[in-house]
Amino acid sequence: MKEKAGYYIVKQDVLPEVFIKVVEAKRLLESEKVQTVQEAVELVGISRSSFYKYKDSVFPFFENSRGRTITISIQLEDQAGLLSHVLNVIASVGANILTIHQTIPVNKIANVTITMETNPMKDDIKELMDQLESIEGVLNVKIIARE
Repeated sequence: MKEKAGYYIVKQDVLPEVFIKVVEAKRLLESEKVQTVQEAVELVGISRSSFYKYKDSVFPFFENSRGRTITISIQLEDQAGLLSHVLNVIASVGANILTIHQTIPVNKIANVTITMETNPMKDDIKELMDQLESIEGVLNVKIIARE
């Protein structure tokens, strides 16, 4: 049984400084102000190992997450109907899917990237992430971009 990820909202001033710097490095990379991770970490003053250790776990909180476009990355077991189930969950919360990209399964695991508009959503993004993570056959769900 896989462990369910928990999410917390924590004020920035109580976070370890490395978390803030990881978020800043990610922002630099996303905005293309720097081209490499090395450039980003040098600018913010952390090591590459710190960046890679926390990059998939630390995200800025957007108070107004509705009305945004988000891109999520999902790893799925290669099972008939699983992607359809994922899409039905997304539709059930009212998100508007803009793009879907699925790789050919390797070692019976497919990577799927979905970009969606969140403004029509009934629930918040955390609820959607929790619902997706609870689906049998979903191995990993991450938000990889927000606009």
